[in-house]
Amino acid sequence: MNSHSVPDFVKLADAYGCHGIRVTKAEEVDKAIEKSMELNDAPVVIDFQVHRDAMVWPMVAAGTGNDEIQFARDIAPTWERGDD
Repeated sequence: MNSHSVPDFVKLADAYGCHGIRVTKAEEVDKAIEKSMELNDAPVVIDFQVHRDAMVWPMVAAGTGNDEIQFARDIAPTWERGDD
């Protein structure tokens, strides 16, 4: 895993007046989420750094839009939708 992220999302969050948290190990996930839920004075950005070959789902491939979201094994979740 590259130790440098471009952009540095923690610094970017700080520049916009947000809290920035970086997670580099699986055992840091719960603590980061708990901390983010305690912060209520500004938005929180969590930079989850994973290996470049990690299968993170759902995902939007680089250069595509959110309407081209991909799901693991082509299985889309069922979303509960209210009648608006």
